[in-house]
Amino acid sequence: MHTEPLDGPIRRHVRVEGVVQGVGFRPFVYGLATRLGLAGRVGNDAGGVFVEVEGTPAGIAAFLAALERDAPPLAEIERVTVRSGEPDGGGEFTIVGSDGSGPRQALVSPDSATCGDCLTELADPADRRFGYPFINCTNCGPRFTIVRDVPYDRPNTTMAAFPMCAACAAEYADPGDRRFHAQPISCWDCGPRLRLVDAHGAELPGDPLRAAAALLRGSGVVAIKGLGGYHLAVRADDEAAASTLRARKHREDKPFAVMVPDVETAAALCELDEGAVASLTGRARPIVLLPRRGAATGRLPGAPAVAHSVAPGDRRLGLMLPYTPLHHLLLAELGTTIVLTSGNVSDEPIAYDDADALERLAGIADAFLVHDRPIHIRTDDSVVRPFLGREAVLRRSRGHVPDPVRLSRPARRPILACGAELKNTFCLVKGRHAFVSHHVGDLENYETMRSFVTGIDHFTRLFDVRPELVAHDLHPEYLSTKHALEMTGVDSVGVQHHHAHIASCLADNGEEGPVLGVAFDGLGYGADGTIWGGEFLLADLVSFRRLGHLAPVPMPGGTAAIRQPWRMAAAYLDAAYGGGPPEGLDVVRRNEAAWADVLRLGRAGVNSPTTSSAGRLFDAVSAVLGLRDTINYEGQAAVELEQHADPAEHGAYRAGVSAGRPVVVAGADLVRAAADDLLAGVAPAVVAARFHNGTADVVVRVCEMLRDESGVSAVALSGGVFQNLLLLGRVAKGLNASGFRVLTHVRVPPNDGGISVGQAAVAAARDHLPETARE
Repeated sequence: MHTEPLDGPIRRHVRVEGVVQGVGFRPFVYGLATRLGLAGRVGNDAGGVFVEVEGTPAGIAAFLAALERDAPPLAEIERVTVRSGEPDGGGEFTIVGSDGSGPRQALVSPDSATCGDCLTELADPADRRFGYPFINCTNCGPRFTIVRDVPYDRPNTTMAAFPMCAACAAEYADPGDRRFHAQPISCWDCGPRLRLVDAHGAELPGDPLRAAAALLRGSGVVAIKGLGGYHLAVRADDEAAASTLRARKHREDKPFAVMVPDVETAAALCELDEGAVASLTGRARPIVLLPRRGAATGRLPGAPAVAHSVAPGDRRLGLMLPYTPLHHLLLAELGTTIVLTSGNVSDEPIAYDDADALERLAGIADAFLVHDRPIHIRTDDSVVRPFLGREAVLRRSRGHVPDPVRLSRPARRPILACGAELKNTFCLVKGRHAFVSHHVGDLENYETMRSFVTGIDHFTRLFDVRPELVAHDLHPEYLSTKHALEMTGVDSVGVQHHHAHIASCLADNGEEGPVLGVAFDGLGYGADGTIWGGEFLLADLVSFRRLGHLAPVPMPGGTAAIRQPWRMAAAYLDAAYGGGPPEGLDVVRRNEAAWADVLRLGRAGVNSPTTSSAGRLFDAVSAVLGLRDTINYEGQAAVELEQHADPAEHGAYRAGVSAGRPVVVAGADLVRAAADDLLAGVAPAVVAARFHNGTADVVVRVCEMLRDESGVSAVALSGGVFQNLLLLGRVAKGLNASGFRVLTHVRVPPNDGGISVGQAAVAAARDHLPETARE
């Protein structure tokens, strides 16, 4: 039996798993071991980082203690395993070449915003990378968007085409340098180059950065190649330019995001708390939705101007800070804030390939600020909002992907979940890791569908997942469902849309249920073949029961009722007043020419499916208040209803609730109360607030009824309607006051961008059941 000496050398084999490649982990290990006088080696392999370390027991103990405590800022360690080995008397510590063999377990780091050290060099005239638009180090820069394969080494990235110059190679090989083994390392002499080209791809004269800034000053539109795709930029204070961009992009009302140079500028424009500052300045650098200072369309004295057309009539602004060196340089050169919106025409995916960008954006941009580092996978900006002091994700993409969501227990087999039709993401599961994709978008055109398919191929290769089980929505016409059912050699499982919403909230919170799930959204295919969307479920990860819902009403004209909320107003007013709404409602007068025909459609059930959708109820009230009869983007009517509500108003309308099972909530009661108040001269802002408060009140009352019946006192809130902060805040407050434990989304979007996670969690849980018990 081998006994280790008390004070002689010992050897340990250490394996580190998690996000530990491309984040400076090997240089960190090298420096740590060298400082402690230890021998051995460190390297990357398909599973993560392996370390062999030899030295005194005290030195090894200090090494293992510091390994997790002092890890690099971008590292996310999931597990460290240690086993004993035989000392071999090695006298030095080395970094060895990567081993790409074996099952792939290594995680890839998301792209990270430029770090403070690199920004200091960027601004230093004495530094050799002064003003270099692609400066990076082990602590920042591109990762996921440039990686083609693992292990994460330069040959497996889009930087493979840029051989290092002697100076960069020396830094790369120097254990004492911040760029030691930094895979995207480059400089003016050997790295990517910036160019400014016209709409035909011809290079324009002069310094590209200064020329682009000059175009922006002159009200021009510039397409800028970023980390995960192209953006379209104009000056945020230039009304003519913002209006031109809207017209060319065919984006009539949906707000643009604004990039500001620093937190101080953000604070002059919007109300910030600690959570907002943390989101703005964190390494992900998402778009952060924040309440504007001052009036909805005004500004405080001294604050930067923001053109009306940037976010027309919106009380919020989507702000972000620069996250690449190019952004920092451009804003410094321009000296003002800029609009930075996805490089696409409305409803198309963001352009990321150079040739495709020139073709698709030539009619929008006056010039293109481009570079020759390829983007391997398109990745749009993430969108978050502060809620109760923490960050809640609305669109999970750049800066967050591909960090996995950890399931409460490992999946039995590899899983692909294909997600929903709108705001699509897909999800691959391997063990406990649920790899949620970047935001793909609405699967309504060829380019988006191609992005969905190629994205799945990339993830399966990157994470070495070969699905044996595929999960999908129950809607037979969703393209994501059709893709799942066309796959061969795999088992499939259908997951009801609203069950997936609640399961995604459970997975987001690391729980399995049961919970009372409140799933409020625009629509989803119900288990009975009707359109659901205002659901009260008793659910866990395996199954659900529908305990309650909003009373169904017709959608006159089908999908036309989504695009024209006044149709939903007609259906709800018909239900509220028994066919005869009172005289004087402007929504009737505005749509008088088609009102009677639409009512006939709804009453006859001709092209008028019934729905329990909470989203359609919000649409109806928005139209009754005269805010939005037709929409230009998904959810617009409900967004504007929330924006219009007076947050100081605490009155609430009362909705009736049936005594039977399932519980049926009379949404028409809320519409009738809103219409009566409006006719009585109550201000629309007060009516909007009372409607929100009434909706929150009925959610709490129904949950109290269902708790008495089920004994379950945890509530999960999910679905796109809960992107409404006014509603979410008042529902959560009411439930908490009533003694419920409330689960809301944090890392996974509450909208359909989280559906794939819920599908994956349900599929994994059902797969653990005996085969005879699986649905």
